Amino acid sequence: MSSGNSSSSSVGDVASGERGPPPPSSVKQKEKARVSRTSMILWHAHQNDAAAVRKLLEEDPSLVHARDYDSRTSLHVASLHGWIDVAMCLIEFGADVNAQDRWKNTPLADAEGAKKHAMIELLKSYGGLSYGQNGSHFEPKPVPPPLPNKCDWEIDPSELDFSNSAIIGKGSFGEILKAYWRGTPVAVKRILPSLSDDRLVIQDFRHEVNLLVKLRHPNIVQFLGAVTEKKPLMLITEYLRGGDLHQYLKEKGALSPSTAINFALDIARGMTYLHNEPNVIIHRDLKPRNVLLVNSNADHLKVGDFGLSKLIKVQNSHDVYKMTGETGSYRYMAPEVFKHRKYDKKVDVFSFAMILYEMLEGEPPLANYEPYEAAKIVAEGHRPTFRAKGFTPELRELTDQCWAPDMNRRPSFLDILKRLEKIKEILPADHSIRSIFNA
Repeated sequence: MSSGNSSSSSVGDVASGERGPPPPSSVKQKEKARVSRTSMILWHAHQNDAAAVRKLLEEDPSLVHARDYDSRTSLHVASLHGWIDVAMCLIEFGADVNAQDRWKNTPLADAEGAKKHAMIELLKSYGGLSYGQNGSHFEPKPVPPPLPNKCDWEIDPSELDFSNSAIIGKGSFGEILKAYWRGTPVAVKRILPSLSDDRLVIQDFRHEVNLLVKLRHPNIVQFLGAVTEKKPLMLITEYLRGGDLHQYLKEKGALSPSTAINFALDIARGMTYLHNEPNVIIHRDLKPRNVLLVNSNADHLKVGDFGLSKLIKVQNSHDVYKMTGETGSYRYMAPEVFKHRKYDKKVDVFSFAMILYEMLEGEPPLANYEPYEAAKIVAEGHRPTFRAKGFTPELRELTDQCWAPDMNRRPSFLDILKRLEKIKEILPADHSIRSIFNA
């Protein structure tokens, strides 16, 4: 990662002749292919497709050590589900029977948690040991609801009306629908029924609910309730009519500086609240899709989707934490996350800079590159090129500091708020007039 001025190593549009990295090389294409094969072997292990797993391992034996973002190997996956043939194949190719995942659990610990007796015997015969740590998603007892007692936010699913529902978002674990609760339109994140018994999914769902019940701020999507005692599990939040910032920018293109600053102020207010010490919440997936417009007038934004967020109790304001690397969306990802290094709340400041850039430029940062390639280029020290006239010197300076390679040089969101307010005051009058028509 370059430690120099980020603007001196900006990435330009290669086709336009500006300075930047060369077109994706065969090395980069091979890296991308490897990421794809890693996903494939984990998927085929999950699907109990021993033949497909064997074919991949014959092509590339090193894939036996492939791990997902929770540091889980294919043997962890097979052990959890009790897929003996897949496990035998992996062991044959040299899988580490005592590999540990993010929770320090071994494959045998997974098999014991899932009561897969044949798998337990198999792993033990190859020297498998059972150990892990508290916080594992393989708890010996049934997973309790998010809070120990039934709370006033527990919603009876019979109160939710899906008769005129519409899908407004999809993810790997479920979907988000517009529905009605006691006559009020709401957004319902519904976990797929097939995953309602998956302990990892339940833990992540419980974590998000536990986080949302603590949040109260005008620039944070409002939590209304959850269904935790019946299946499918559901999380209910306010429904915002304006859609998300990603779609808005796709339709509008580059925003005027005035509009971009007003949007940035709303995001920064929400993030200042989340980053308040001593109980800091690091969002870890701040991007345009997770910033929502309250209405079609686009006069108010809220930060949402806390599925990847982490609540940290800060002992020291300079503390950094070893958390999961490559968490979030590659295009907006801070270099220290991509490189699996220790990081802190300043990862959100980096993502904010990328959003500010996109609002003023009218296109995603490093739009000519695939997300993974863009994250890799950023991790090497490069940054997007400023082209838009709307980038006043003050906004360029702020953006440069927010995406600084050294996270300690990035300003806090409280500082960002103060600087945006000052920039707003000195904007030329024509920017303010034009923003009325662009809003």
